[in-house]
Formats: sequence, C-alpha cells, structure tokens
Amino acid sequence: MNEDHGMDDGGIEEITLDHDPADGVWDDEQDWYALDAEFADELDDETAPLPIVAIIGRPNVGKSTLVNRIIGRREAVVEDTPGVTRDRVTYDAEWVGTRFLVQDTGGWEPEGKGLQEAISTQAALAMREADVIVLVVDAVVGATATDEAVVRTLRRSKTPVVLAANKVDGERQEAEAAALWSLGMGEPFPISAVHGRGTGDLLDRIVEVLPKTPRDDGVRAAGPRRVALVGKPNVGKSSLLNKLAGEQRSVVHDVAGTTVDPVDTVVELDDRPWRFVDTAGLRRRVRQASGTEYYASLRTRAALDSAEVAVLLIDASQPLTEQDLRILSMVIEAGRALVLAFNKWDLVDEDRRYDLEREIDREISRVPWAGRVNISAQTGRAVHRLVPAMDLALESWDKRISTGRLNNWLKEIVAATPPPMRGGRIPRVLFVTQATTRPPTFVFFTTGFLEAGYRRFLERMLREEFGFDGSPVRISVRVREKKQRNKR
Repeated sequence: MNEDHGMDDGGIEEITLDHDPADGVWDDEQDWYALDAEFADELDDETAPLPIVAIIGRPNVGKSTLVNRIIGRREAVVEDTPGVTRDRVTYDAEWVGTRFLVQDTGGWEPEGKGLQEAISTQAALAMREADVIVLVVDAVVGATATDEAVVRTLRRSKTPVVLAANKVDGERQEAEAAALWSLGMGEPFPISAVHGRGTGDLLDRIVEVLPKTPRDDGVRAAGPRRVALVGKPNVGKSSLLNKLAGEQRSVVHDVAGTTVDPVDTVVELDDRPWRFVDTAGLRRRVRQASGTEYYASLRTRAALDSAEVAVLLIDASQPLTEQDLRILSMVIEAGRALVLAFNKWDLVDEDRRYDLEREIDREISRVPWAGRVNISAQTGRAVHRLVPAMDLALESWDKRISTGRLNNWLKEIVAATPPPMRGGRIPRVLFVTQATTRPPTFVFFTTGFLEAGYRRFLERMLREEFGFDGSPVRISVRVREKKQRNKR
C-alpha cells in the first residue's frame, strides 16, 4: 500500500491511499487489513480497557490523599473527619507510560452496620473488580484489629496486593513502617501521601504487578439476563416484580421507601429465566442523604452497575419529576440498555395522556431510542410487553456491525452531508470501526475536530441504518496526529 503523507493548512495529516475508501466499495477483509497498520494501533490505544487499582483500608488512613497524589491533582475529597468518602470513585492515572484506573473507596469496617456496612460493601465490590489492590495502613498507629480483619479477607483473594504504610514523614517513622511486616502481606512501602515521600517506589511496584490484560468485564456472565428495576420511591417497582413473579417477592406499601435493600429474584418469563433486582427508590440530593437513605442509594447504584438492562418505572399518572430525569441520566451514564415503563396507566385519562406526551417530547427527547411500554403493575395490564422490549434493547446492546458495512455507510453519509468547515477546511472522516459492544461504541478517525452537532448527526444516521433501539450508542472521534515528513 503506497501512501502520500501531506499536511493540511491546519497542521493535520492527510492520507492518500491507492485504494481510497471514499472512491470505492469497502471489502470487509481486504480493505481492513490494508489499513490495519494505519489505524489498529491507534484504535487499541483509544479503546483498550484499562486495569483497575483499588485503594482500600479502614477509615481515615489517607486513601483519598494517596489517590490525589497518584493522579497528580486534587480530585478526591480529603478531610480530617473519617468517612468522608462513601462511594467508589474512579480516576484515570498514568505512571512511566502505563495507564490505569485508580479507584478511591470508603473506609472498610468489616463489622460495620447500617451506612458503614453499605460503604464497606462498596469497598468489597471494588476489591472483586480490581486488578491490583493497594492496602493503606496508618504506620504511626500501627496494625489495628480492623486492618487484620481486612488482611484475612485479602488472603482469600487471588488479586495482587501492595501494602502502603502511610504517614511516614521522615526516617524516624521508618521503623514503625517495618513493623507492618507482621501483617503477612509482604513488604510495606513507607510513604507520605501528603508530602509525596516514597510514592514513586509504590507506583513502581503497582505497575510491576499490573496484569498485561485487565479482567474482561465485557464477557457476558452465564445465566439469566440481569434486569434492574429503577425509579423514584413509590412508583411501583415492587408491585411489578410481584406481578412478574406471580407471588409476593417484595414488600409493597403505600409509604414511599419501603424497599431499602435490593431484592434479587429469578423469574421465568417466556420460558426463559430473568434475574430481576427490585431496588430502593432513588431520592433527590442523594449526596446529602444519610443513614438508610444513603445506604439504599449505594446498593441501588451497585445493582445498576451489575445489570445489563434497566427498566425505569415512571408514574404516568403524575407529572415527570427531577428525580425521574436524574435516574434516567444515571442509567445512560452507566451505559445500560433501557426500557421506559410508564406505570399506573390505568389511572391515566385522556387529558393526562395529552399532557404526558408533551412532557415526554420536552423532557425525554434526548433518549428517543429508549423502548417504551405503558403498563399497570397493579392490574397486570400490558406487563407481558416488557419481555419483547427488553429482548430488543439487549439485542441492540450486544449488536456488532462489520467494518465493511460501516464504511460503505460512512462513504454515503459523508458524501451527502460533509462535516462543517473548521479553520477554512472541511475535516475528512477517514474511517470508522466499532470498538466495543455493551453499549455499542464507534470510533471515527478524522483529520480534524468534528462539531458536537455533527457527532449527534452521525449517531442519528447510525441508528436509522442499523437500529440500536433500546441501547445507548457512544461516539468517539480520533483526530490523526501530525506526522513529520521524511526528509530526503
């Protein structure tokens, strides 16, 4: 394959090929392999999953301070008060050319109750998902009973563990750090997360034990498809689960917030098993909530993270609320397939239906792709339509389009509607490929920036051509970096 590398006026590389995909029809095998050297390495850099490093330990040992030190900026909230961090929070990090994700967790109290139990649950989930675990211990205080309980749990894990002895601000604390050999977790790395002392050696060790390939979370676990029932309190999630199961699986009461813990139930529908999780209603201003309310929100978020499709229940008899829209945003950000179930349809009269359609057009216009079913969990009206809607959403979520079909489609779209001009030039869209599924993610290689409006246009055209009903679609643009001409 002969190439002529030139530069446009904006300093962006242009590529001319003997076989220009814009001039002919793509062959899914030959043309992809012909351009493999040009695009595959860049695609790997753009879309390859990153390994996860989980920072765990009991409250107030300096986990968030260490996270800020690793990522090189103040992102994680740090206070002297124990328990400031509750959720798992993930940040991008890099050390000596190695990229990874670092996950801050709440303080782990294995015997904690209520809210503390929920925070510990999030830390335990982080441990199960991590490729490397960093156990942070306060070297000044020494190993506590809680530290030893954490170590007993870590010994049962096959994940590599790095022991960080924090708050070693000088040589006088070195001996205190050495005493942590007694935990049996290998060499303790003396560090000061506040001052940065020793963190380079710690990061060297983390990079050393990182696996070459992270755990593959994209492979579907065997067993029933996983469905999260989400929505604001008292919208009818438990009633729907009971109707689907044909028996009383969840407590139902007129008082909002009856469900606190997620209820995990396998239900046989259309001769297939489905695993439903009835979650607690997500309330307004969750970050300011406390006690059982915050405990419920953490567990609900974890249930959504582990689900494949979310059924968002909305009370059709009442105006759409800020809570409904916030939960919708959460599902989209999680990248889950989605079905909107407008419940209590038996209470909706003609006037309300008219108002509801206007509310949907105004408030939910950004997800026209979401499946919609009008049901009554109380009477069972149209509940049978949920399974076809979930099947369609999951089929879209799992869908993969061949490279040849994508680029034949791209040729026609760009010819009919080129990207908007920037800096006096029209960016060329060179190539597109589907990087991943679940949700479908597409990478467009271009010679310049594509406006947000044009990216939305590409998504809309993708959906018109290939479907993806019920699934989010993610668009990534990879601008070809400038390359210097070879001087002769």
